Amino acid sequence: MKHLPSLSRYLCAGLLLWASAAQAQIVIGQSAGFTGPVADGVAELTEGAKLYLTSVNRNGGINGEKVELVSLDDNFKPARTAENAKTLVEKHKVVALFLLRGTPHTEAALPVATSLRVPIVAPSTGATLLHEPVNPWVFNVRTKYRLEAEQVILQLSATGLTRIGIARVDDSFGLDVEIGAMEGLTQLGVKPQFVEKFDRVKWDFSKVATTAKQAQTQAVLVVGASKAVADAVAAIKASSPATRVVTISNNASQGFVTSLGANARGVMVSQVFPTARAGTTRFAREALAIAEEVGIRGELTPTNLEGYAAARVLVAALRKAAKPITGDSLQRALNELGTIDLGGLRMDFSARDHTGLSFVEMSIIDDRGQFLR
Repeated sequence: MKHLPSLSRYLCAGLLLWASAAQAQIVIGQSAGFTGPVADGVAELTEGAKLYLTSVNRNGGINGEKVELVSLDDNFKPARTAENAKTLVEKHKVVALFLLRGTPHTEAALPVATSLRVPIVAPSTGATLLHEPVNPWVFNVRTKYRLEAEQVILQLSATGLTRIGIARVDDSFGLDVEIGAMEGLTQLGVKPQFVEKFDRVKWDFSKVATTAKQAQTQAVLVVGASKAVADAVAAIKASSPATRVVTISNNASQGFVTSLGANARGVMVSQVFPTARAGTTRFAREALAIAEEVGIRGELTPTNLEGYAAARVLVAALRKAAKPITGDSLQRALNELGTIDLGGLRMDFSARDHTGLSFVEMSIIDDRGQFLR
């Protein structure tokens, strides 16, 4: 199926319809990089969440109350994320901060969430610091980065790729993924051929490309935002075309594929949600059915599905929360959710467990620009 450019426009129109039909009584806040290096992925993530929220509102909302998602652009800058979080809680009176994008960004919002007693639900990051120890105000949905990176290395090894280099952004996100990758390499009894760090704003991959060529590296795990990774792919492929370039699920978006241009084919991307193609899982079939219900035709990307899954967890907690819904009552509801089954994807929430999923599998971009599993 073809990706439809009308998805975002349709769902934005849906938000306007909510406002005109009835004043939203439950307000959820989001700060993310709608402009900047992760803009394409953020758009797909938000579209997936709005898909489910549109369906919920069309079918009576939460006990008759409409849900509104207020999204603010932070240009992928952590300081702005913290500012936006404060604005969302104090001005817009949100009861949750939802789908914050990025590890340093979510970390910057934590003091706001804690002091103002508003839970962070489904941050789009698998950072260990948001999982261990359990933070009473953070409720994760996506798989931890360390587990994901460890599994990436093990799955590469299963295909015969063991001469592996690492190029990662020089921040807490990059370090987290590096630690997971090193755990996988340790299990294999090998060391990385190199570990190179790059600036998250101004990057240069000439050294990475040269080192990979000289060492005859079989695969380079590149960890960063989509635009940086796309530039790394171009540099490495120009220097050593046979070297595989691998990245993780923060780049599992169609926007990332587009940014790769002619270099897309053969790039490997780990996935932390099942594919929606052909409705091969109950999770995917249910997502596709809701898309059809609200008038969307076309393929849902892995990043769409992350937003969709996040919205399902949020709505389950909103339905359970004591009225009137506040940050405190929503936090209690999230702690009492227990086991959630998202069409075969199961996770458990309690006061001692805010971990979310542990799903990881590999994909490769084919010559049609699709993620082949």
